[in-house]
Amino acid sequence: MNRKKLLLFPTCIISSIAFAQTTSVTVSGRITDKDKTGLAYTHIILKKENDSAFVAGTITNEEGRFSMTGIKPDHYILETSMTGYDTQRQPVFVGSLSEFLEIPMIELIQKEGKETKIEEVTLVASKKNEIDNRLDKKTYAVADNISQSGGSVLQNIQNLPGITVQDGKVQLRGNDKVTVLIDGKQTALTGFGSQSGLDNIPASAIEKIEIINNPSSKYDANGNAGIINIIMKKNKKNGWNGKVGFTTGLGSLWVRQENLPTIRPQYTLTPKINPSLSLNYRKDKVNVFLQADNLYTQTLNKNEFVTRTYDDGTVINSQLKRNRNTNFFTTKAGIDWNINAQNTLTISGMYGSEKIIDRGDQPFFNGDVSQRLRLWQFLEDELKTTVMGTASYQHKFKEAGHVLNVGFNYTFHREDEKYFYDNYLSTSTGTDAFKLLSDEQVYDFNVDYVKPLKYGRIETGIKMRNRSIPTNMNFIPGTNSVLDVSAGGKADYKEFIPAVYGNYIFENEKWEAELGIRLEYVKIQYDVNPNHPTYTSDGYNYTQPFPNFRLAYKLNEHNKVSVFYNRRVDRPNEVDIRIFPKYDDAEIIKVGNPALRPQFTNSLELGYKYNWDNGYLYSALYHRFANGTITRISSIVPNSTLIYALFQNAGRSYNTGLEAIWNQKVSDVYSFNINGNIYHNQINAFSVVNLYPEPNTFSADQQSAISGNIKMNNVFHFTKGLDAQLTAVYLAPDIIPQGRIRSRFSMDLGIKKAIQKGKGEIVLNASDILNTMVMKKKIQGMGFAYTSNDYYETQVVRLGYSYKF
Repeated sequence: MNRKKLLLFPTCIISSIAFAQTTSVTVSGRITDKDKTGLAYTHIILKKENDSAFVAGTITNEEGRFSMTGIKPDHYILETSMTGYDTQRQPVFVGSLSEFLEIPMIELIQKEGKETKIEEVTLVASKKNEIDNRLDKKTYAVADNISQSGGSVLQNIQNLPGITVQDGKVQLRGNDKVTVLIDGKQTALTGFGSQSGLDNIPASAIEKIEIINNPSSKYDANGNAGIINIIMKKNKKNGWNGKVGFTTGLGSLWVRQENLPTIRPQYTLTPKINPSLSLNYRKDKVNVFLQADNLYTQTLNKNEFVTRTYDDGTVINSQLKRNRNTNFFTTKAGIDWNINAQNTLTISGMYGSEKIIDRGDQPFFNGDVSQRLRLWQFLEDELKTTVMGTASYQHKFKEAGHVLNVGFNYTFHREDEKYFYDNYLSTSTGTDAFKLLSDEQVYDFNVDYVKPLKYGRIETGIKMRNRSIPTNMNFIPGTNSVLDVSAGGKADYKEFIPAVYGNYIFENEKWEAELGIRLEYVKIQYDVNPNHPTYTSDGYNYTQPFPNFRLAYKLNEHNKVSVFYNRRVDRPNEVDIRIFPKYDDAEIIKVGNPALRPQFTNSLELGYKYNWDNGYLYSALYHRFANGTITRISSIVPNSTLIYALFQNAGRSYNTGLEAIWNQKVSDVYSFNINGNIYHNQINAFSVVNLYPEPNTFSADQQSAISGNIKMNNVFHFTKGLDAQLTAVYLAPDIIPQGRIRSRFSMDLGIKKAIQKGKGEIVLNASDILNTMVMKKKIQGMGFAYTSNDYYETQVVRLGYSYKF
């Protein structure tokens, strides 16, 4: 479909999150004599290069080794001295790419000998701030997001720079192909393929969130838009310590759009309850930790008003209203055993239980809403259970940062879903039901090795995954059934992925470089019920390289330019190829597609960062082009008004944009962050054949739009531990499969007060305080068009208290 390009961007506005800025590098090495014998009790002093100010000092141990921690990135002089030997002095540059680095061996010369000149040494540090010095990662502390405290992970991250949320999915720079990790690992809680579950995971369990737009080869290759890594809370202080918290709130404070006639009331004044507990005990070589959180919510999960217009002139008005009750309990516990200075073993387990009850109403009326054509009511009863066990072993070699990590993860995830339908027509009434049971098991094994070098480090490793998901759909037809009973039965998804990677990082005073490659073999097999009327068993396999490259040049200490390239893949998730029709909307039926194939994407980015004492400016120009673009296609079949929405590979697509973040501390009281992102999305013309419920060809012209978002986050630090945050978000119109979504705007406000000598904290916040966030779409299909306005719950007020001990 041909569309005019849209360019909607206000000149003011939005966004960012306060952050805790830390710098930590461990500088270590070994001092020897000319016979390579370690020199004990050698004096090591680190001084500032510009004024010779003392920074750190230590002495070597019996093996001649030394270590200094807490060194900030800068230029230094390293002075090495011992009685009877010539004093050595050498320039040292501390960079920002590695947390640890070993200084090449330093050989001292006895005084009667000739002094040996040792060349310059480059060290690197890990600087964890909002924009990593490598320009590829942004880190945000959840505790600093006052305006969304007490909600879910999805609610907490939707105001972060570069992130938008659409239909319950996170988008990075307008793209929802995002991989979500927990503590650096894929889990069933957030999805092994497509993201899931973020709207129910309590944010109270999370310490910080990392956004990685350009992942290196050490990460799995899936997720072309990037990676969101959720770091869960874990304390390591000595003795007993912990934190307890409780948050409560109300949503849907008033009715924004009245129901169509003859249906049950929509949820209002919906309660939110979120208790949390964190415990930790550390003594000697053992650290034991426990984190438990429960999030209970009632939510007006959906309240969508749709007008469908068909080519023959038929007009149907409908409303899909879903009242949802959710209870999500998650707990993580484990033990760290520091066997000795070089070896650590960690064993942990995670348990999650998500109970969802949906009560839905969907009335259908004629064009002037004078006659009800149909009423579809349903009850969904779903229980998702996740159990994960992890064992990880780390061996630290004598050189700081020289480590070997071995890990094993097992995940079990059960999806137990029941639907009950009542179908009221003008002449009859019918009752149907179905039960779906899915048991997912995943085995992950990985070995990772890091070797510090004089000017950087080498990272390499292997990973192996074996995943299986047997699924059984049992349709239970009732009177006047509308279910496609023949589409039920069993299906079995199997996935085997071994991978190997290597990554080289280099840094000196002017240049930074990173070059890596990941080689993955993937074998997917999807076996379906041989009696299925439409689909047959299918699968695919491939062996593909996924390279990544980054080159940065430091113009000076305030300016840096970087260029990035990587190749990534988005494999269809099991839900995307699931053969069973889903009836949570009575006349828009969603079905998977076993013939769906992976989407491969190449990404290029040019980044620039300028920093000064009280702020920084970060900008990035990016371009992505994808083959086999995965998208959902909506079509109709002859003699029916039902719309069938199936996943297909649409061909080639492009995403080009410019992102900028300006962070500024104006005073000790006020700081702000403005994030703007403007991009051009394009999907080339394509034609596909939809097989379900009968073969039909769908064709679309090239579709494109210019869109973006802009966010502003204002943070206030008042006296006596009082903080406040005001966040505003504007999302410009954008294209979606077969249509467009209109602009959206919202504002969030939060206030935090420290009490009880800093051990206690009270938080009051409100999301979408103006109640302006409405999802408005327009879809154009072959033979029909429809518009929708979704007045789902967006306004929530919360009050929370926490206490540290």
